[in-house]
Amino acid sequence: MTDHVVVVGGGTGGTVLANDLAERLEPELAAGDVRVTIVTDDPDHVYKPVWLYVPFGQREPADGRRPLTELVDDRVDVRIDRVTGIDTDAQRLESRDGVAPSEYDYLALATGSTLAPDEIPGLAEGGHDFYSESGSETLREELLSFTEGHLVLSVVGTPHMCPAAPLEFVFMADDWFRKRGLREDVDITYTYPIQRVHGNPHIAEWARPRMDDRDIAVETFFNAESVDPDGQTMATMEGDELDYDLLVAIPPHRGIDLIEEAGLGDRGWVDVDKETLEAEAAENVYALGDTADTGVPNAGSVAHYQAGVVGQRLASELRGRPATATYDGKTLCFIETGMDAASFVEFDYEHPPSPAPPSQKIHWAKLAYNESYWLTARGLL
Repeated sequence: MTDHVVVVGGGTGGTVLANDLAERLEPELAAGDVRVTIVTDDPDHVYKPVWLYVPFGQREPADGRRPLTELVDDRVDVRIDRVTGIDTDAQRLESRDGVAPSEYDYLALATGSTLAPDEIPGLAEGGHDFYSESGSETLREELLSFTEGHLVLSVVGTPHMCPAAPLEFVFMADDWFRKRGLREDVDITYTYPIQRVHGNPHIAEWARPRMDDRDIAVETFFNAESVDPDGQTMATMEGDELDYDLLVAIPPHRGIDLIEEAGLGDRGWVDVDKETLEAEAAENVYALGDTADTGVPNAGSVAHYQAGVVGQRLASELRGRPATATYDGKTLCFIETGMDAASFVEFDYEHPPSPAPPSQKIHWAKLAYNESYWLTARGLL
């Protein structure tokens, strides 16, 4: 009998996991004892951090796309389809086109995050974002023509992908306008929904003085309730209003409905054991990356490290051994502090982040990683 592992999702977590399994289970795959299938509805793999650089003319969206078949090991079966239903009792899948496998022995969910701007009335019409490919391109055109006025970066929903990116954007925008001789004519305001500028208190403590030094105004405990695109104002649940000339918003994020419909968790996130990444509501199901509700940041590095843990655990289970690998919360993140300087943080469940002093060297290290990411996705780094 052949055991079948199905990975749903072709982002960082799903792709790295599929390649990890192909390498780790090479003897079983060669003997036909195990099959590995990855299912995704997009034939391209997208490296989303590229989108931060598009509005500033530093990258093109195409720089963040590669055909998935070029990245996934040949020993993995790639199916382009959308999974529409999961029966965890019967260990069966339903799909849109009938191309995806209908049965699994082990299931790994790496379905990621989706943007939900429509949850805030007027946000889709009145705001711009760099959290989507089309949004980053539109924002580029807006920034190029923006020479004076009030630029507002508003973090509307948390958790969201790449928690450092909103900070990066305002630091980069500040530097970008200064280099163009426009900063005196551009006011920048950053808003965040809790009483600090970042969800992690250590990063918030590091970032706030730098924002003050650069005359980046800050509004905390700012929970957007609606946006008036014609009047160019944001109204908050707290009863305040904020005027803007250009609004860059981090919209609410959600998982996919499939997760909640399968009884695996709320809002599209799978309730998991934060160390084993096993689903709490079903057997033989794992979740990783944004899909796993672990409390760690929704960052690509998290998905990468979790993929290694899930790969080890699945290999152990398939070989009839106790699965002992655990995820310790490891996260690492570069934080751009301008157009040519960056910081770096690394932390886990036990050790809080301590951002490194910004430098040009770290900035170039981030750019180098962006270029080498494709090797990471292939499982070569």
